[in-house]
Amino acid sequence: MAQRKLEDYVEDILDSTPGPQTVAMFDFDKTLIAGYSAKAFLIEQFRAGEMSPKDMRNQVSAVAKFSSGRMDFSGLIAATADVMRGQAEYVFEEMGERVYRKKIAGAIYPEARSLLDAHRKMGHTIAIVSSATKYQIEPAARELDIEYILCTDLEVKDGIFTGKALSPTCFGVGKLYAGEDFCEDFDAELENAFFYTDSEDDLPLLEAVGYPRVVNPSKKLASIARKRSYPVCKFRSGGRPTVGQVARMGSVYAMLPTTLAATAPLWAASGNKRTALNAGVSMWTDIASAMTGLTYDIEGEEHLWSHRPAVFIFNHQSAVDTVIVGKLVQRDFTGIGKKEIARFPIVGAAMKYSDMVFIDRSSSKKAIEQIQPVIKALKEDGLSVCLAPEGTRSRGKKLGAFKKGAFHIAMQAGVPIVPIVIHNASDALPKGQHIAKPAKIKITVLKPILTDRWAVGSLNKHVATTRKKFLDTLGQVEA
Repeated sequence: MAQRKLEDYVEDILDSTPGPQTVAMFDFDKTLIAGYSAKAFLIEQFRAGEMSPKDMRNQVSAVAKFSSGRMDFSGLIAATADVMRGQAEYVFEEMGERVYRKKIAGAIYPEARSLLDAHRKMGHTIAIVSSATKYQIEPAARELDIEYILCTDLEVKDGIFTGKALSPTCFGVGKLYAGEDFCEDFDAELENAFFYTDSEDDLPLLEAVGYPRVVNPSKKLASIARKRSYPVCKFRSGGRPTVGQVARMGSVYAMLPTTLAATAPLWAASGNKRTALNAGVSMWTDIASAMTGLTYDIEGEEHLWSHRPAVFIFNHQSAVDTVIVGKLVQRDFTGIGKKEIARFPIVGAAMKYSDMVFIDRSSSKKAIEQIQPVIKALKEDGLSVCLAPEGTRSRGKKLGAFKKGAFHIAMQAGVPIVPIVIHNASDALPKGQHIAKPAKIKITVLKPILTDRWAVGSLNKHVATTRKKFLDTLGQVEA
């Protein structure tokens, strides 16, 4: 077994043949995501009342028999399909979206994203090849911009499951057949294809490709890989958080008021509250970054300082964006948040002390009135403002629609807008998760956008143009 680093896998990709005739195929469970999507789906079915206790027992029994070798995969799928007999397909499509939001979105491996990015850079054709059903896979594939899904299909007639699975299933040699057909469709050769998997069940396809890639292997596949000198890479960022990570995350929140309190004497000594706040924010973002394992790769850092005061806008992927933006802007700034934050026991008090402006997002009229202190802070106090024009965290990395508030503020105050493009904060802490994991955050700070000649009538155009800059920098296209 040749133990490899993620960087080695990426280098192999960048050294391979470019173009769509090079195919990269990825297993789903424990390869693209940590854990098993079927387990999350089964639990959600039961919770939603889509599965009776009897059906649940039968399904669990079938899984146990399959795991112990007393039932083959076809038998397991037959049992699954039988449980779904007579149910509407749309119910499972909706359930797949719920399971994705609750469980799978936060389980996508950042390392898998890096491999996908490298394959896209080379123009390769990418597919998920999995024994799971499309209901488990499609939401994640959409988030990861993977167009092609090769999977196990269940028979549907007039929108209703018949209780049968279509043959062959995408398992074992069936996965090899699926890979062969897919390559043929793209006039590609398996000998020039990549395949990433964690399971010995995928050996037929793994043996057939020119670039077998073992990730997070089972004990049996690890043994086989050792004997055959397959390259192996273990992803470190997925799975359950450790006790240490839980403890450190709790400390991050606790340290916010502590660091602000520790630097409060500077207010008395200097007679300037802002001096104390600057010191407190700088200390907290340094501590929070270290405790959560956040490191930074910053492009365009000079733009953070060339125009002050400014309205710093950032795409909002994660709760750690507060740490990231604070670490970047560092001093002489305030923020805008929803009024509910003010009621949070620890963080709310700290944000009040730091002069954050709280807005009632349910009322546009009130929001407009409440941003007047922000405009005053920019024009008279020389403070910058940081806010997310999306208004809320996005699910994954997809850029949401921009609201106009930040642009109104910049225009009325006559200050520039500085776009901060955060590429991968969701790798550290996706929406719906609570424990941050170590990650290297890539950030691009774009050139300041002057607003002194803007007019209200052209504001929509400026919003669209600025959002397009974010999309281009993120390598995304408008949906």
